[in-house]
Amino acid sequence: MWTLLCSVPAPLCLLSLLPSLSPAAPISPSEPISQAYSLALYMQKNTSTLLQTYLQYQGSPFSDPGFSAPELQLSSLPPAAVSFKIWHAMDDAERLRQAQGAFLALTQHLQLVGDDQSDLNPGSPILLAQLGAARLRAQGLLGNMAAIMTALGLPIPPEEDTLGLVPFGASAFERKCRGYIVTREYGHWTDRAVRDLALLKAKYPA
Repeated sequence: MWTLLCSVPAPLCLLSLLPSLSPAAPISPSEPISQAYSLALYMQKNTSTLLQTYLQYQGSPFSDPGFSAPELQLSSLPPAAVSFKIWHAMDDAERLRQAQGAFLALTQHLQLVGDDQSDLNPGSPILLAQLGAARLRAQGLLGNMAAIMTALGLPIPPEEDTLGLVPFGASAFERKCRGYIVTREYGHWTDRAVRDLALLKAKYPA
């Protein structure tokens, strides 16, 4: 029969026999990627509805059939359009960094558009609700992206004030144009996020 000799108190002696705890295993990126992809797909189903609802409430020329003004841009909101060659050459970190910056800007711009529409179209609860829901979903996707970047060991860019100095004296037409650009780019960035996340999902399967 073996006798265990220990010169330290019994509780400490027993602790010394336990296996040492290994460092925490790294977080797998597959779960946050899957969550982000599912949310982006859900958002994608609603982006065209948001844009059409927005245009409907702005009057002519916005509500005219077939209205489109791709030349309109905002310096404070990065456009989603990028050539396939450039997009394909990006690595995961660059795609995530650009998407993270875009959806941070979109959350701030959607809040501004909501404020504008509360003033311009106070009797439009459907539009205001859709703008608020879009902003919350963009915030949710931001959280998912931060989790992905953490799991991949990538630095999370600090939050910034992307709006800067907003021209509060802008005319009603200028504010309607601003809202059109934001709701349009929200849809384009969501499409791009779905494509980005599909690549990551294939690379890190569950």
